[in-house]
Amino acid sequence: MEFIDYYKTLGLDKNASQEDIKKAYRKLARKHHPDLNPNNKEANKQFQQINEANEVLSDPENRKKYDKYGKDWKHGEEYEKAQQSQSQSGNYAGRNYQEGQEEDFSEFFSSMFGGGGRSRSQQAKFRGQDFNAELHLNLTDAAKTHQQTLAVNGKNIRITIPAGIENGQTIKIAGHGGPGVNGGPNGDLYIAFSITTNSNFKREGNNLYSTVDLDLYTAVLGGEITVDTLDGKVKLKISPETQQGTKVKLKGKGFPIYKQDGQFGDLFITYSIKIPTNLTEKQKELFTEISKS
Repeated sequence: MEFIDYYKTLGLDKNASQEDIKKAYRKLARKHHPDLNPNNKEANKQFQQINEANEVLSDPENRKKYDKYGKDWKHGEEYEKAQQSQSQSGNYAGRNYQEGQEEDFSEFFSSMFGGGGRSRSQQAKFRGQDFNAELHLNLTDAAKTHQQTLAVNGKNIRITIPAGIENGQTIKIAGHGGPGVNGGPNGDLYIAFSITTNSNFKREGNNLYSTVDLDLYTAVLGGEITVDTLDGKVKLKISPETQQGTKVKLKGKGFPIYKQDGQFGDLFITYSIKIPTNLTEKQKELFTEISKS
Protein backbone atom coordinates (compact mmCIF):
# COMPACT_ATOMS: atom_id res chain seq x y z
CA MET A 1 0.00 0.00 0.00
CA GLU A 2 1.37 3.39 -1.01
CA PHE A 3 2.30 5.63 1.88
CA ILE A 4 0.07 8.70 2.30
CA ASP A 5 1.44 11.65 4.22
CA TYR A 6 -1.64 12.74 6.17
CA TYR A 7 0.11 15.86 7.44
CA LYS A 8 0.84 16.94 3.88
CA THR A 9 -2.76 16.19 2.89
CA LEU A 10 -3.96 18.75 5.47
CA GLY A 11 -1.13 21.19 4.71
CA LEU A 12 0.44 20.76 8.16
CA ASP A 13 3.70 19.63 9.70
CA LYS A 14 4.17 16.96 12.37
CA ASN A 15 4.22 19.55 15.16
CA ALA A 16 0.67 20.70 14.40
CA SER A 17 -1.65 20.99 17.38
CA GLN A 18 -5.07 19.31 17.57
CA GLU A 19 -6.66 22.72 17.02
CA ASP A 20 -4.52 23.24 13.90
CA ILE A 21 -5.70 19.87 12.58
CA LYS A 22 -9.34 20.71 13.28
CA LYS A 23 -9.12 24.10 11.53
CA ALA A 24 -7.27 22.72 8.52
CA TYR A 25 -9.76 19.88 8.11
CA ARG A 26 -12.81 22.15 8.26
CA LYS A 27 -11.32 24.59 5.75
CA LEU A 28 -10.38 21.90 3.23
CA ALA A 29 -13.56 19.86 3.73
CA ARG A 30 -15.69 22.90 2.89
CA LYS A 31 -13.55 23.64 -0.18
CA HIS A 32 -13.68 20.13 -1.63
CA HIS A 33 -17.10 18.97 -0.40
CA PRO A 34 -18.93 17.02 -3.17
CA ASP A 35 -22.05 19.16 -2.73
CA LEU A 36 -20.00 22.19 -3.79
CA ASN A 37 -18.15 20.30 -6.55
CA PRO A 38 -20.74 18.17 -8.35
CA ASN A 39 -19.34 15.79 -10.98
CA ASN A 40 -15.78 16.75 -10.01
CA LYS A 41 -13.99 13.44 -9.51
CA GLU A 42 -10.75 15.08 -8.41
CA ALA A 43 -12.51 17.13 -5.71
CA ASN A 44 -14.31 13.99 -4.53
CA LYS A 45 -10.99 12.13 -4.33
CA GLN A 46 -9.39 14.97 -2.37
CA PHE A 47 -12.40 15.09 -0.06
CA GLN A 48 -11.96 11.40 0.73
CA GLN A 49 -8.24 11.86 1.40
CA ILE A 50 -8.96 14.84 3.68
CA ASN A 51 -11.48 12.80 5.68
CA GLU A 52 -9.04 9.91 5.94
CA ALA A 53 -6.26 12.19 7.15
CA ASN A 54 -8.54 13.82 9.71
CA GLU A 55 -9.79 10.45 10.96
CA VAL A 56 -6.24 9.47 11.84
CA LEU A 57 -4.69 12.73 13.02
CA SER A 58 -7.66 14.06 15.00
CA ASP A 59 -7.55 11.01 17.27
CA PRO A 60 -4.49 11.27 19.58
CA GLU A 61 -4.15 7.49 19.85
CA ASN A 62 -4.41 6.92 16.10
CA ARG A 63 -2.01 9.79 15.47
CA LYS A 64 0.54 8.24 17.81
CA LYS A 65 0.32 4.94 15.93
CA TYR A 66 0.58 6.69 12.58
CA ASP A 67 3.67 8.62 13.65
CA LYS A 68 5.26 5.35 14.78
CA TYR A 69 4.20 2.86 12.11
CA GLY A 70 3.43 5.01 9.04
CA LYS A 71 1.15 3.34 6.49
CA ASP A 72 0.84 0.23 8.68
CA TRP A 73 -0.46 2.16 11.67
CA LYS A 74 -3.69 0.13 11.86
CA HIS A 75 -1.79 -3.08 12.52
CA GLY A 76 1.08 -1.77 14.61
CA GLU A 77 -0.10 -3.38 17.83
CA GLU A 78 -0.52 -6.75 16.07
CA TYR A 79 3.07 -6.41 14.85
CA GLU A 80 4.42 -5.85 18.34
CA LYS A 81 2.44 -8.75 19.82
CA ALA A 82 3.46 -11.13 17.06
CA GLN A 83 7.08 -9.99 17.28
CA GLN A 84 7.15 -10.73 21.01
CA SER A 85 5.50 -14.13 20.54
CA GLN A 86 7.81 -15.12 17.70
CA SER A 87 10.84 -13.90 19.57
CA GLN A 88 9.92 -16.10 22.53
CA SER A 89 9.32 -19.16 20.34
CA GLY A 90 12.43 -18.57 18.23
CA ASN A 91 10.49 -18.60 14.94
CA TYR A 92 12.26 -15.49 13.73
CA ALA A 93 15.69 -16.08 15.17
CA GLY A 94 18.33 -14.19 13.30
CA ARG A 95 15.90 -11.52 11.92
CA ASN A 96 16.57 -8.09 13.29
CA TYR A 97 13.29 -6.15 13.66
CA GLN A 98 13.66 -2.70 15.14
CA GLU A 99 10.94 -0.25 16.03
CA GLY A 100 10.68 2.58 13.56
CA GLN A 101 11.92 0.63 10.51
CA GLU A 102 9.01 0.71 8.10
CA GLU A 103 10.50 -1.88 5.75
CA ASP A 104 10.40 -4.42 8.61
CA PHE A 105 6.76 -3.60 9.31
CA SER A 106 5.87 -3.94 5.64
CA GLU A 107 7.61 -7.30 5.33
CA PHE A 108 5.89 -8.55 8.46
CA PHE A 109 2.41 -7.44 7.35
CA SER A 110 2.93 -8.80 3.87
CA SER A 111 3.52 -12.29 5.23
CA MET A 112 0.92 -12.12 7.97
CA PHE A 113 -2.00 -10.55 6.09
CA GLY A 114 -1.97 -12.13 2.68
CA GLY A 115 1.18 -11.12 0.83
CA GLY A 116 2.61 -14.63 0.84
CA GLY A 117 4.58 -16.83 3.21
CA ARG A 118 3.60 -19.13 5.99
CA SER A 119 0.60 -17.16 7.36
CA ARG A 120 -1.33 -16.78 4.12
CA SER A 121 -4.05 -19.15 5.32
CA GLN A 122 -4.57 -17.10 8.46
CA GLN A 123 -5.48 -13.75 6.90
CA ALA A 124 -6.91 -11.50 9.55
CA LYS A 125 -10.10 -9.51 9.08
CA PHE A 126 -9.98 -5.84 9.92
CA ARG A 127 -12.69 -3.25 10.27
CA GLY A 128 -12.70 -0.48 7.67
CA GLN A 129 -11.71 3.08 8.44
CA ASP A 130 -14.25 5.52 9.88
CA PHE A 131 -15.05 8.63 7.84
CA ASN A 132 -15.77 12.11 9.19
CA ALA A 133 -17.87 14.78 7.50
CA GLU A 134 -19.32 18.16 8.44
CA LEU A 135 -22.84 19.21 7.51
CA HIS A 136 -24.01 22.84 7.65
CA LEU A 137 -27.61 23.65 8.60
CA ASN A 138 -29.59 26.82 9.22
CA LEU A 139 -31.28 27.17 12.59
CA THR A 140 -34.72 26.96 11.00
CA ASP A 141 -33.75 23.72 9.21
CA ALA A 142 -32.45 22.20 12.43
CA ALA A 143 -35.86 22.88 13.99
CA LYS A 144 -37.62 20.32 11.84
CA THR A 145 -37.10 16.67 10.99
CA HIS A 146 -36.06 16.42 7.35
CA GLN A 147 -34.02 14.36 4.92
CA GLN A 148 -30.84 15.24 3.05
CA THR A 149 -28.72 13.42 0.50
CA LEU A 150 -24.97 13.35 1.07
CA ALA A 151 -22.23 12.28 -1.34
CA VAL A 152 -19.79 10.07 0.59
CA ASN A 153 -16.96 8.12 -1.03
CA GLY A 154 -18.64 8.36 -4.42
CA LYS A 155 -22.01 7.18 -3.16
CA ASN A 156 -25.17 9.09 -2.33
CA ILE A 157 -26.53 8.48 1.16
CA ARG A 158 -29.99 9.69 2.16
CA ILE A 159 -30.22 10.43 5.88
CA THR A 160 -32.96 11.65 8.17
CA ILE A 161 -31.96 14.54 10.43
CA PRO A 162 -34.09 14.63 13.60
CA ALA A 163 -35.44 17.99 14.74
CA GLY A 164 -33.49 19.55 17.59
CA ILE A 165 -29.98 18.63 16.42
CA GLU A 166 -27.41 20.82 18.21
CA ASN A 167 -24.46 22.78 16.92
CA GLY A 168 -21.36 20.58 17.15
CA GLN A 169 -23.38 17.40 17.69
CA THR A 170 -22.12 14.29 15.89
CA ILE A 171 -24.22 11.37 14.70
CA LYS A 172 -23.02 7.97 13.46
CA ILE A 173 -24.18 6.31 10.26
CA ALA A 174 -23.13 2.70 10.70
CA GLY A 175 -21.41 0.88 7.84
CA HIS A 176 -20.87 3.90 5.58
CA GLY A 177 -17.16 4.35 6.25
CA GLY A 178 -14.25 2.68 4.47
CA PRO A 179 -14.45 -0.94 3.30
CA GLY A 180 -13.20 -3.69 5.58
CA VAL A 181 -10.01 -5.65 4.96
CA ASN A 182 -10.18 -9.36 4.11
CA GLY A 183 -13.95 -9.45 4.55
CA GLY A 184 -13.98 -7.38 7.72
CA PRO A 185 -16.89 -4.99 8.46
CA ASN A 186 -17.07 -1.52 6.96
CA GLY A 187 -16.19 1.48 9.07
CA ASP A 188 -18.77 4.07 10.13
CA LEU A 189 -19.54 7.59 8.97
CA TYR A 190 -19.53 10.34 11.61
CA ILE A 191 -21.34 13.57 10.70
CA ALA A 192 -20.69 16.71 12.74
CA PHE A 193 -23.30 19.47 12.46
CA SER A 194 -22.50 23.16 12.16
CA ILE A 195 -25.65 25.25 12.71
CA THR A 196 -25.87 28.86 11.55
CA THR A 197 -28.38 31.33 12.98
CA ASN A 198 -30.52 32.66 10.14
CA SER A 199 -33.21 34.35 12.24
CA ASN A 200 -33.64 36.83 15.08
CA PHE A 201 -33.63 34.03 17.62
CA LYS A 202 -30.69 33.11 19.82
CA ARG A 203 -30.59 29.48 20.84
CA GLU A 204 -29.34 28.21 24.18
CA GLY A 205 -30.01 24.52 24.57
CA ASN A 206 -33.70 23.99 23.88
CA ASN A 207 -34.70 27.59 24.68
CA LEU A 208 -34.88 30.52 22.30
CA TYR A 209 -34.34 34.21 23.06
CA SER A 210 -35.33 37.32 21.12
CA THR A 211 -35.71 41.06 21.62
CA VAL A 212 -38.90 42.79 20.53
CA ASP A 213 -39.28 46.55 20.04
CA LEU A 214 -42.10 48.20 21.93
CA ASP A 215 -43.23 51.75 21.19
CA LEU A 216 -43.43 54.17 24.10
CA TYR A 217 -47.18 54.65 23.90
CA THR A 218 -47.95 50.92 24.06
CA ALA A 219 -45.45 50.51 26.90
CA VAL A 220 -47.14 53.29 28.88
CA LEU A 221 -50.79 52.63 28.07
CA GLY A 222 -50.73 48.90 27.36
CA GLY A 223 -52.12 47.16 24.31
CA GLU A 224 -51.49 44.22 22.03
CA ILE A 225 -48.61 43.32 19.67
CA THR A 226 -47.78 40.50 17.28
CA VAL A 227 -44.45 38.66 17.65
CA ASP A 228 -42.67 35.97 15.63
CA THR A 229 -42.04 32.42 16.85
CA LEU A 230 -40.43 29.51 15.03
CA ASP A 231 -43.82 28.15 13.98
CA GLY A 232 -45.62 31.40 13.16
CA LYS A 233 -46.86 34.61 14.72
CA VAL A 234 -48.65 35.02 18.06
CA LYS A 235 -50.38 37.95 19.73
CA LEU A 236 -49.25 39.20 23.14
CA LYS A 237 -51.01 41.52 25.56
CA ILE A 238 -48.87 44.34 26.92
CA SER A 239 -49.57 45.51 30.44
CA PRO A 240 -49.72 49.28 31.09
CA GLU A 241 -46.49 50.84 32.36
CA THR A 242 -44.28 48.06 30.97
CA GLN A 243 -40.63 48.82 31.75
CA GLN A 244 -37.54 48.64 29.54
CA GLY A 245 -36.00 45.15 29.63
CA THR A 246 -39.15 43.40 30.81
CA LYS A 247 -39.01 39.68 29.96
CA VAL A 248 -41.87 37.32 29.20
CA LYS A 249 -41.82 33.55 28.65
CA LEU A 250 -43.81 31.77 25.97
CA LYS A 251 -43.95 28.20 27.20
CA GLY A 252 -43.43 25.52 24.56
CA LYS A 253 -42.52 28.04 21.85
CA GLY A 254 -38.80 27.31 21.91
CA PHE A 255 -36.69 24.73 20.05
CA PRO A 256 -37.83 21.12 19.61
CA ILE A 257 -36.10 18.73 22.00
CA TYR A 258 -33.91 16.20 20.19
CA LYS A 259 -35.69 12.85 19.69
CA GLN A 260 -38.50 13.86 22.07
CA ASP A 261 -41.54 14.10 19.80
CA GLY A 262 -43.90 16.92 20.66
CA GLN A 263 -41.66 18.43 23.34
CA PHE A 264 -40.22 21.93 23.05
CA GLY A 265 -38.20 24.41 25.05
CA ASP A 266 -39.47 27.91 25.82
CA LEU A 267 -39.21 31.26 24.05
CA PHE A 268 -38.05 34.22 26.16
CA ILE A 269 -38.83 37.70 24.85
CA THR A 270 -37.21 40.88 26.12
CA TYR A 271 -38.98 44.20 25.44
CA SER A 272 -36.93 47.12 24.16
CA ILE A 273 -38.83 50.40 24.45
CA LYS A 274 -38.26 52.82 21.59
CA ILE A 275 -38.30 56.54 22.33
CA PRO A 276 -40.27 58.49 19.68
CA THR A 277 -38.37 60.92 17.45
CA ASN A 278 -39.36 63.88 15.23
CA LEU A 279 -42.01 65.03 17.71
CA THR A 280 -44.36 67.82 16.70
CA GLU A 281 -44.58 70.94 18.84
CA LYS A 282 -47.95 69.78 20.16
CA GLN A 283 -46.47 66.42 21.21
CA LYS A 284 -43.58 68.15 22.94
CA GLU A 285 -46.05 70.34 24.84
CA LEU A 286 -47.95 67.28 25.99
CA PHE A 287 -44.76 65.61 27.27
CA THR A 288 -43.84 68.84 29.02
CA GLU A 289 -47.22 68.94 30.77
CA ILE A 290 -46.83 65.31 31.81
CA SER A 291 -43.37 65.98 33.23
CA LYS A 292 -44.79 68.79 35.40
CA SER A 293 -47.68 66.76 36.77
